[in-house]
Amino acid sequence: MADTPVTTPTDPDEFRMEQWPFYWLTRFTGHYLQRIELTLKAIGLDVPRWRVLMSLRNRDVLSVSEIADHAIVKLPTMTKIIQRMQVDGLVVSQQSATDGRVTEVRLTQAGREAGEQAWKAANRIYRRAFENVEAGEIDMLNALLQRLSYNLSD
Repeated sequence: MADTPVTTPTDPDEFRMEQWPFYWLTRFTGHYLQRIELTLKAIGLDVPRWRVLMSLRNRDVLSVSEIADHAIVKLPTMTKIIQRMQVDGLVVSQQSATDGRVTEVRLTQAGREAGEQAWKAANRIYRRAFENVEAGEIDMLNALLQRLSYNLSD
């Protein structure tokens, strides 16, 4: 890689796929999802359940809409995921005591255990993805991706 930053030309005739940041984001995400799907399948989970488990990690309760927002999933889809996870015994949900329109979700003991198992598996993928990457670079990447995400949010 070059030491100087490469910008993507706006002229379509000068476009090179490898200079397009979305190309690399998509490739990275695709590779990550392939690995995480295989890893989670081995422990009886899938990516939607993983996203719920990680959203609730270190939190007592979140609403279904908050979980959907973290997971970037439409609310009706997240509602169905939560319902399946209830059947699996991973979460419990109830109407909020302060707002009857809100459904709150909590992990069960089985959900906490599944989340811990999934966390360990995902952490192995994280370590592989970021080997030879310094902590400061990860911080910069997080800050940049956060800014880009904000730029595209409504």
